[in-house]
Amino acid sequence: MAGPAHTADVTVIGAGAAGLFCALVAADAGAGVTLVSRSALPGSASYWAQGGIAAALAADDSPDRHATDTLAAGRRAARASAVHALCEEAPERVHDLERLGVRFDADRHGALALGLEGGHSARRVVHAGGAATGRRITRQLSALAARHERIEVLEGAAATAVATNDGRATGVSVVGDHALELSSRGTVLATGGAAALWARSTNPPGSAGVGLALAHAAGARLADLELTQFHPTALVADGELDGFLVTEAVRGEGALLLDAQGERFVDELAPRDEVALAIESKLDESGERAVALDMRRVDMARFPNIASALAEVGIDPAKDTVPVAPAAHYTMGGIATDLEGRSSLPGLYAVGECACTGLHGANRLASNSLAECFVLGRRAALAAAGEPDGAGAGNRRMSPSPSEGFDLLALPPPATRAALWRHAGLRRTAAGLRDLAQDPYPLARLIASCCLERQESRGAHQRLDHPDTDPALDSRHMVVDGDGTVQAERWD
Repeated sequence: MAGPAHTADVTVIGAGAAGLFCALVAADAGAGVTLVSRSALPGSASYWAQGGIAAALAADDSPDRHATDTLAAGRRAARASAVHALCEEAPERVHDLERLGVRFDADRHGALALGLEGGHSARRVVHAGGAATGRRITRQLSALAARHERIEVLEGAAATAVATNDGRATGVSVVGDHALELSSRGTVLATGGAAALWARSTNPPGSAGVGLALAHAAGARLADLELTQFHPTALVADGELDGFLVTEAVRGEGALLLDAQGERFVDELAPRDEVALAIESKLDESGERAVALDMRRVDMARFPNIASALAEVGIDPAKDTVPVAPAAHYTMGGIATDLEGRSSLPGLYAVGECACTGLHGANRLASNSLAECFVLGRRAALAAAGEPDGAGAGNRRMSPSPSEGFDLLALPPPATRAALWRHAGLRRTAAGLRDLAQDPYPLARLIASCCLERQESRGAHQRLDHPDTDPALDSRHMVVDGDGTVQAERWD
């Protein structure tokens, strides 16, 4: 039975960095906004984000230089127009956040303290509270959203289906304390990524691809599902802290990666795909569970949350090395959108990690993801707020359930998560991917289909049976239509 109707100009599903910023921008543009959050504000994956925001703010840096680094990291698969939009607009979005009350770390002269991370040719990463950037930003934006007169926040509510009318999205159904039908001119999915689908992940359980499943069930196209980034340095430990992210910023401050003989074996500041694969090779050679991250030269006062987590498992980074290994961290793929966040379904937008503009290509440059939340979040907010009056009206049809018997709001069964790690992990084979394509979980099958279609090795996608990069696939993106068909498309 349908719940009572609720109407707004813009509905935003998800209250991470992208969703919060999008809601605030749309509201400041005059739109009435309903912000739907599964958890209390703030409680999203963004809250735990340790990375900073990449922006060319230094006197010796430039957006063009940032773009060059981003394109290089993307392994000739990044969409150039998206890259230039991000790099040109990121500095002003950092200043927007400052105007909203976010306090970023400063040097002793009072200027923004800029960090160096893997793949960057200059110091351009701003942090707040060291490795607590996500926490600081989402706390501030949550407070602003909660008291904004044009934003209504629905906490403890989750979207279960996208409503459509005459070929356009008109809102969503949500469940929580009460079932509601939300109607809006523009509907924005900001539900986060899908890296928690893998057995070993740095992500909280909510990062299970809910937005991707909702959009696909409504007929929107997905893209690049084969491109999942594995973070090189996730803690290896027994218990709940296994997979805890040790931010790349510690390597920017001098931490070293050591093998079982105590020798360095990789450039710690190479792009993430290179570092993760180098670690994986060492683990295959040694049979060990982890390599050692030597942080003894790092000032841990800059990373208090990491020091606290390590203390919980009995590690003192001033004296001990830290056992780390790769874990699924970030999904470059998602709901296919243009640079204003528009999906292939009119009226439906996507921002943040659940979206795919092609920005990251085959390997995300460190700290570009938070920059994307604010650059693309603002663009999508203005576009959604500008949808014509009456666009969310009319007879509504709910899209089919995307769950196929599974709980959409929960992680898939352990067997599926293990299969994704085994067959769609750092190194893949056609035989393993064909097995995964038979998995009962819908998103696992779509991921396998995209992996099978990309018959090459590039960045985060490594095929043992196709070890070379195919130049014919430069700038090609694996696009999944509403019926599940996968085809390679050239973007820009």
